[in-house]
Amino acid sequence: MKVLLDTCVWGGVCDYLRDKGLEVEWIGDWSRDPGDCEILDYAYKNDYILVTLDKDFGELAVLKNQPHHGILRLVNMSSSEQGLICKEVLEKYGIVLYQGAIITAYTKRLRIRTADL
Repeated sequence: MKVLLDTCVWGGVCDYLRDKGLEVEWIGDWSRDPGDCEILDYAYKNDYILVTLDKDFGELAVLKNQPHHGILRLVNMSSSEQGLICKEVLEKYGIVLYQGAIITAYTKRLRIRTADL
């Protein structure tokens, strides 16, 4: 599974997910932030599930029909929680995400919008 972490996601999540066997790229390592549209396009063209704290990506996907291979949005969690929640959601819902779902993850609950909605 390929995961693209937005700059707003704690960079330590990158190493945590790699240690769990995932292929991970962190936008924080890029020379510049190209903006949300280009990031979502890059993720789609390179088969990444996007992980972010930013709700703008969901708006691009839903309101502007920008294609994607899944968006996982983390809400109100500490840096240390981000890696664990990412791992759990990706393990359980990775296929659903890759098929175009948008999952909003809170510490104790999830909201899942599947691609067919």
